[in-house]
Formats: sequence, structure tokens, C-alpha cells
Amino acid sequence: MSRYFSESFVEAWKARYGIDPPAELPSLTNFIRHRSVRKYSDRSIDEETISMLVACAQSAATSSNLQLWSIVSVQEPSRREAIAKLCADQDQIRSAAWFFAFLADHHRLQRASEQAGIDPAGLDYVEFYTMAVIDAALAAERMVCAAESLGIGICYIGALRNDPEGVRKLLELPSGTFGVFGLCLGWPTDEPRETIKPRLPQDSIWFRETYETDVDVSGYNDRMRDFYLSEGMKAEFTWAQRSGRRAIQLTGREVLKTWLESQGFNLR
Repeated sequence: MSRYFSESFVEAWKARYGIDPPAELPSLTNFIRHRSVRKYSDRSIDEETISMLVACAQSAATSSNLQLWSIVSVQEPSRREAIAKLCADQDQIRSAAWFFAFLADHHRLQRASEQAGIDPAGLDYVEFYTMAVIDAALAAERMVCAAESLGIGICYIGALRNDPEGVRKLLELPSGTFGVFGLCLGWPTDEPRETIKPRLPQDSIWFRETYETDVDVSGYNDRMRDFYLSEGMKAEFTWAQRSGRRAIQLTGREVLKTWLESQGFNLR
């Protein structure tokens, strides 16, 4: 993303962690300075480039080569408007050059197995749902890394899960498929304002040999308060408070378990 975001490796690391890096690996700079981009220029991305990015997504690891994921691109204006409204009415969905719905997909394997004379009876186990979601996430992140290497900005859209039935109808999804998240791709504006968001210190997420159950996020709360203020956001709630509140505000997603079962997922 060097055309639009110019932090050095050290600058990006400091923005992410608030400290100097243990070493410098400039070749990893693009990864460290990742951020979500929500404002896009009107510059298009040609379909040939998108085809290359899809190839990168398909080159991601996939459990047992089952490839339990698919994507639906949504480009037609009225359909794009409809999916934006289903996804919490987010403007970046409207302005992105491309929008994709990433799917957990059992339908293709179900049909292919049946055509081969095999009943894939285990697809309704939780394990196969888990594999499909992992496959979709791995593919998407491989696409994202490739896109960012070209200077393309991205924004994941978790709100694709806010109204799973509305998404199913709009995209005409068959049984055995589920919209896991959306993904916006577009060129950032000439003067992008998105900044690197701080992350938890590594010793909060990287444990040696066994899990460390003691939790102390006070330092991270302080760093995030400064980040909220720098972004013009209210800082009366800490990161821990915001995160805890998010865990009880499901924005329609509380129906997912029942809905997934109706789609043939997680029955056993």
C-alpha cells in the first residue's frame, strides 16, 4: 500500500505497539501498516486484476483440498445498494470498486459428492461448518494481502451477518451456504485519513507452552484512549468496556444458530 500509506517499518510497529520493534524487517512493512480503508476514490479496478486476486485467494491453504468457500461479487448498482442496506447501511460498500460476499459453502461438495454416488452425510457436523469458515477466512486474507501489495485498500464487513436471511434472498444462496463476511476493495483517496490501529501487546496474545489466564489490559486501555481521542472519538469508555458491550450487542446476529441450522449447518 506504499502509494497511499508511507510509514516505515519502525513507524508502523510503533503505531501498532507503542514501542520500538525487536528488529527491522522492511519487507514486512505492508503487513504491519495494514488498516481498514473506508473512503475510496472513483478509480476502477479492472476485472483482470480481480481475477489475479481471486487466484491468490484460491492459492490459500484449504482443509483436505475441500475448498469449502465461495465468493459472490456484487456490482450491479441496485443490488449493491440493497446489500449495503443489509450491512448496517455502510457507505464504503457503495463506494468500493468491488464488493464480495465470502461464503462458507457446503453446497458444491454436497452436489459433487452426490453426482459421484456418495452421500456426504457428515457435512452437517459442526466440524465441517468450522472448516468452511476457516477456509473462507484464509482465502479472504490471502486476497487482502495480495490486494494491499498492489496499493488497493480493503475493508472487511462483518455486518454481512446482521441479516443472514436477507443476504440469502438477495444473493439467491442455496442451502449449505452462508455469508460469513463481506469484503470491499478499492483505491484509497489521494489523501487517505485512515491510521494504524493499536493492537494488544504480544505478551497478551502470545503464550509460551501453556495459556496464561491472568489478564491485564490496563496499558492497552490507555493506548486505545489516546487513539480514540486522536480519531475524534469519544473516550469515556475503555477498550475493555467497549469490547464487553460489543459482546452483548449482537445487532441481529443472535438468530444465527437457528438460521444456520435451517441452512443445513451445525445439526450435529
